[in-house]
Amino acid sequence: MPPGGGAGLPALRGHNTALVLGLLRAAGPSGVSRLELAAHTGLTPQAVSKITARLRDEGLAAEAGRRASTGGKPRTVLRLVPEARYAIGLHLDRDELTVVLADLAGATVAERTAPLDFGAGARAVLDTVAAQLAALPDEARSPRVLGLGAACPGPLDHEAGVLRRVTGFPDWDGFPLGEALAHRLGLPVVLDKDTNAAALGLAQREPGGGGSFGYLHLGTGLGAGLVLGGALYRGARTGAGEFGHQVLELDGPRCECGKRGCVEALCLDSAERGRPAEAARILGVGAANLVELLDVDRVLLGGRAVLANPGVYVRGVADVLAEQARTRGDGSAPAVPVALAAGGARAVADGAAQLVLAPLFGAAGSPFGGGTALNARHSGDREPPPVASVPW
Repeated sequence: MPPGGGAGLPALRGHNTALVLGLLRAAGPSGVSRLELAAHTGLTPQAVSKITARLRDEGLAAEAGRRASTGGKPRTVLRLVPEARYAIGLHLDRDELTVVLADLAGATVAERTAPLDFGAGARAVLDTVAAQLAALPDEARSPRVLGLGAACPGPLDHEAGVLRRVTGFPDWDGFPLGEALAHRLGLPVVLDKDTNAAALGLAQREPGGGGSFGYLHLGTGLGAGLVLGGALYRGARTGAGEFGHQVLELDGPRCECGKRGCVEALCLDSAERGRPAEAARILGVGAANLVELLDVDRVLLGGRAVLANPGVYVRGVADVLAEQARTRGDGSAPAVPVALAAGGARAVADGAAQLVLAPLFGAAGSPFGGGTALNARHSGDREPPPVASVPW
């Protein structure tokens, strides 16, 4: 861990603690009793009591009142303390930086945006990031900050925190952006693609982790974030989601990746010529390919081009998927639904903060919409090795 970075949190270590934290977060301000925590995690009441006692000592949990019992004394209800810890989320776009400070519940406490020239090189980018973080409220510089999630265009190596040949910016190839940010800011850093971060944030908003969906982001580029079975899918080499570089026209316009006729090049060309309906239909063809390949439950749309004409894009993509549904099987299956992604222009930055926060709360799919017990059957307070740790 970099010097001065993050908070020492022994209470956050361990799978069982993550399950309890996930249930506390998902229960919201109304809270949840220890008996309910035990019932939904498979842990003994004694183990839950020990875990919640540590969480209270760390300031992460607090009493939320009492609930009437069917017998005996009323049950004490516990809640998460959102302001106990924070995470910072960065969206490093090709021409703009968005910074958010998020609390444990994922709520945005502060936000800043600034112009960014991603092609100006590492020093200029790091200077811009540092200046914007310095302008955040004092909480962003307190020991309560767990770490920083950084999201930028791919491809990149998520585990190593290293950029690869970012489309349009080949000079970044091999640059250890995660390490550079950690050194400059004195914080633990998690790096991921912008579309992965957004998809993770969207999955955190929904019960069960969001099922299976494709998040398509059309802004200064085009990419996809994939959530399959409630889990973010990065691929074996963290290269999944390079959606924009599927070829639709063999002799089409040259894309910045070097190929011709990529869906990204076609979409951006139409959007830049003021033809959003045409761009939406091209995006719909790409989305239909994704549905055919992965059979996702739904398609979510985001990015500045989409947000500039949300109705046009949602209708245009939906129309293509409706055509697809009519030609599949006997034509009776409903079309895969299309919707505007929640979060608006802040979706990627919010998701970047979740790169730090989400692993602290266990897997998705609890009865409260957050962490799940994963069939845990552990006795006492013995906790197995962590399975949900932030990779810093």
